[in-house]
Amino acid sequence: MSVTVYTYRNCDGCRRAVRWLQAEGIAFAEKPIREQPPTEAELKRALAWAGGDGRRAFNTSGRDYREQGLGTQLADLSEAEKIARLRASGNLVRRPFLVTPRHVRTGFDEAAWREALG
Repeated sequence: MSVTVYTYRNCDGCRRAVRWLQAEGIAFAEKPIREQPPTEAELKRALAWAGGDGRRAFNTSGRDYREQGLGTQLADLSEAEKIARLRASGNLVRRPFLVTPRHVRTGFDEAAWREALG
């Protein structure tokens, strides 16, 4: 199974996710989320998984999110607008960002990742 994890080197959750994948013996490709944000297709899948709730796809605790005032705008943005914002700045994407052929998950939750990888 193909597994890709988008991470940021200063992210504690990303480091925990990588350590967990290694401990579980799961082969994966790691991509730097700031320099190489998820693809449009991957972001569409993330929004679908989140039921359209952009807060599950956006890094709501990040400086870029606050500076752009997305907390008050997010509910009014179309899917295309959300994806365009996420593609434009990897800092806006909630991380770590897990992609498998069948699943996309944002944030590290061991149970959710185990389900997605199981």
